[in-house]
This record gives sequence, structure tokens and C-alpha cells, in this order.
Amino acid sequence: MKAAVHSRYGPPDVVRISEVDNPAVGDNDVLVRVHATTVNRTDCAYRAAKPFFMRAATGLARPRRKVLGTEFAGVVEDVGGGVTSFAVGDRVFGYNEGAFGTHAEYLSVPAAGMIATMPAGLEFGEAAPATEGSHYALSSIKKAGAKAGQDVLVYGATGAIGSAAVQLLKCFDVTVTAVCDTANLEMVRGLGADRVIDYTTEDFTADERRYDAVIDAVGKTTFGQCRRLLKPGGVYLFSDLGPWWQNLPLALVTPLFRRKKVQLAVPQQDKEMALHLRELLESGRFRPVIDRRYPLDQIVDAYRYVETGQKIGNVVIDVIPPT
Repeated sequence: MKAAVHSRYGPPDVVRISEVDNPAVGDNDVLVRVHATTVNRTDCAYRAAKPFFMRAATGLARPRRKVLGTEFAGVVEDVGGGVTSFAVGDRVFGYNEGAFGTHAEYLSVPAAGMIATMPAGLEFGEAAPATEGSHYALSSIKKAGAKAGQDVLVYGATGAIGSAAVQLLKCFDVTVTAVCDTANLEMVRGLGADRVIDYTTEDFTADERRYDAVIDAVGKTTFGQCRRLLKPGGVYLFSDLGPWWQNLPLALVTPLFRRKKVQLAVPQQDKEMALHLRELLESGRFRPVIDRRYPLDQIVDAYRYVETGQKIGNVVIDVIPPT
């Protein structure tokens, strides 16, 4: 099969398209013919091994997993003997961080993992980007204890996590203030934001409103900058370690003082999450924002674009050209 392969860590150019063996299918696995996948910040971090400590999980000198990719949508091609929840021909989507392998024509995943059937009427290119940003966003929302009537600020509301967070917070009847640039004000309002702050013309940290939670969806703020925005007992949730990796110790120390605190949301990556996302997609309460689409042969260009930091929502890779 054709796959995007990297045999060493580095910039996008370390990735090349090669022929590799089809993945094996175990008794409890599902073989998916991948139609669409994505390139996201997670893929970029694993490909470059940044931060460096990631190599403890991915391989110290060279990557153990040579085919990256976390999100996928496609058609079940085969199932293991112990699988009863999926059948050949099912249209499925899901998330496969850790094992990876979605940047390829075929993918073998555990049937009990983060995989579900696609809602009717959804295209593969719409389903593939529906897991990465949304499951991180949902984890932060749940960690914050978001509920009706609360106020939450989302910084970086145009990225995969931020654009999902704005939509998903509205499912909890939360009042959402979103921070983005001038060009995307109307897009973010269209996602459901109640207020939008243009960070190119306003200092969002000077906002007079106070929030039950601040979600930094792009890792470009600090707790120190956002602390004054929080109500007593409010929480700051992060998607990046922050300068000098400060967010990890802050997440341990600040909850001890019972006032404003930093919290780490550990993402839920299981069947329950896949089924919940399927329900949200089916109801129309959530739709992933799509910026650009590339064929698999141009995945290096997709990596380069994602690393500009300018992407809006998600970048989709069409492994099979859409019809």
C-alpha cells in the first residue's frame, strides 16, 4: 500500500510517499480502507519529536512508528474473527494516537478503540477531522465543569481545538467569549460565540468580564496573563506546556489554594468518546471547520502549511480523491 513514511525526526521534508506492507489484522481488529485523514499539531509534534522528551515514547534515536496520522475516515475492508461490532462495508471514522498509521491507504485498529460508524450523509472528508480537536476540547470542557449559565473564554478560537470548543460549549448552554483575529470574526460568530474579541486591535487580558474558565486552545498564553480574567475558583486550561513547561507544576500546585487554578485535562480516547462525537455530528451540533484539503501525494505541503500556525480549523488529506 501507499503511505507517508518518516524514518527520522525533523522538518516536513523527512516525510516521503513509499510503498509499504499492508497492516496485519488481529482477531479483534478492523481493517479500514482509508479515504481521508488529517495533518494536525499532534502529527507535527511527533514527526519533529518536539518537545524532546516525546522520544521516550516514540523512539530515542529514530521513530518506531514510521507512518503517522491520528484521524481517519474510510470503509471497513476486513474484520478479525472476534469482531462483531463492525462489518465489511461499514463507513467508519475514528482516532488512533499512539499506534498512528492513518497516513496510509489501509489502517488496522482495535474494534474496541476510538472508532465508530459514520453518520449518514456525512462525507469522509468531513468525518476525518471530527475527532482530534473535538476530543481535546471536550476534555477541557469537562475538566472545567462547564454548565449552563457559566462564562468561558476560548483563546485561539479558529484552530481545530478552539473551533470545536466554541461549538461544544454551546451544547452546555455556556456563554462563550472567543478570541481570534480580524479576518475570522464572522466565522467564529457563526460557530456560536456570544462575544468575539479581536486580539489584533484589543488586549483580551484587559477585558472587564470575569470567567469561570479560560481555555487556551493554541498554547500562546500563560496563567499569569489570564489569571485576572478568572472568577474566584476559576480554572485555566492549557493545550501546551507553556514557557519552561510551567503549566505542569502549576497544575499540581495551584489547586491546593482553592482559588484560581491551572488544570490539565487528560483526553478521553475510547469507544465512548467516538460514539459521543458521532451523536454530536448526527445532531448537527458540531461540525469540524475545514481549511484546506490536499491529496496524500502532497502531504509534505500540508505539514508545511500546518506549521505556519495560520490554519483555520483542520487540514484534510484525501487518500482517495472525493467523488
